[in-house]
Amino acid sequence: MLALGTAALLAGCGHGRHRVLEVAYVSAPQATLRDQVSAIYNRVGNVKNGERVEVVDREKRFARVRTASGIEGWIEQRYLVDQKTFDALQKLTQDNQNDPVQASGVLRNDTNLHLTPGRETEHLYQLASGAKVSMVKRATAEKQPGIMTAPKATVQATAKAGAKTTVGPALEDWWLVRDDQGRVGWVLARMVDADVPLEIAQYAEGQRFVAFFVLNEVPDEDKGVRKNVSQYLCVLTSPHDGLPYDFDQVRIFTWNTRKHRYETAYREHGLDGVLPVTVGKEDFDKEGTLPIFILRVKDDAGNVSERKYKLNTPIVRRVLAPGEVIARPVKKRHH
Repeated sequence: MLALGTAALLAGCGHGRHRVLEVAYVSAPQATLRDQVSAIYNRVGNVKNGERVEVVDREKRFARVRTASGIEGWIEQRYLVDQKTFDALQKLTQDNQNDPVQASGVLRNDTNLHLTPGRETEHLYQLASGAKVSMVKRATAEKQPGIMTAPKATVQATAKAGAKTTVGPALEDWWLVRDDQGRVGWVLARMVDADVPLEIAQYAEGQRFVAFFVLNEVPDEDKGVRKNVSQYLCVLTSPHDGLPYDFDQVRIFTWNTRKHRYETAYREHGLDGVLPVTVGKEDFDKEGTLPIFILRVKDDAGNVSERKYKLNTPIVRRVLAPGEVIARPVKKRHH
């Protein structure tokens, strides 16, 4: 019996050199692998963001991992995420890979891609400051305790007239973004700036650009220089987080070929707008093929309907479906 027990122990020790407790992924931009868990250690290697490793042992706040090249070392467990988180992020990417882009953006700082909106939610990949991303969806999440926020009265006062406000925790906006490698995740909205062309960004009038689209291009000649100039659809809102809609106003910027400048051809306020906005082209017989765009708007009961518009420069008009009638706007009262 003793001989059998000793043999089993030796076999177990030998097997332990190759055992794998679980698979994990590195969530830090770069991390050091150390030879031991102590204040003084030697560096045996480095791992980088997104790298797959095998966890072979654990001790307090550290995990001993093995890389694909066979290097083993200790790393702080806070720099690792499990297979479940990795799979969930892969699914998030697959589910939103073909979502229509609402705006291009640039990151202000190094920023984590989160699995769900929220500062304390799981994340794996980290994008560098200045990275360009595609912005596809907006959401809100509760602010964490200790984070500075504007007084509730200020936020409610800036909501559009008649909007329903709910007393509750302070909220902050998040964007679902897609990077140049096709990875998808949620980033804090204040960490990404919509890359609005300067020639129209100057007309913000204190509002926040939520999304923008090129509807078409028109030829222009100024001082002998010929060029094609883009005409834009923009959706905007007041510059405050936690609003119960994605946008509340729309503007169309068309190019005046005589004065060589942008002008507002169309403006609509008071919308409970919901992303995504979609754009395209459609044949209108005698008018020819024109740019169209579709807005999704929510009513007081929370029902979302679509509104189609066409641009026959510089005129913008609603395109009604058969039997559709434009309802007269109801004047909302302040409460």
